Amino acid sequence: MKHSEGFLKIVEDAKTRIKEISIQEVKVKLDNKESFYFIDVREDHEWQQSHITNAEHLGRGIIERDIENKIPDKTSKIILYCGGGFRSALSADNLQKMGYTNVYSMDGGFRAWKEASLPIT
Repeated sequence: MKHSEGFLKIVEDAKTRIKEISIQEVKVKLDNKESFYFIDVREDHEWQQSHITNAEHLGRGIIERDIENKIPDKTSKIILYCGGGFRSALSADNLQKMGYTNVYSMDGGFRAWKEASLPIT
């Protein structure tokens, strides 16, 4: 998908403030059964088609509204992903603005995960 210039500009701005994590690093954490929240921020229809095994869904449209009920401890480790790593970067930036201190955006998103033939549901 070709993204608009304005969208890419705000994503690049957000990426200056957030931490990113590779799909390989996430896979190791899952394999080692490390404790973290693994959140898919894609749209409902994307989640329903397929998603990464062991992820939870909290769409970008509602994450800021619902995150404090879902994850009240703002020091919890949270890894977000979307289709390509753009929407999750925006979400990570917003969660940090809300006081969350241990938030990561998975670089490459679901697309990179799928291309690496990692487990999906």
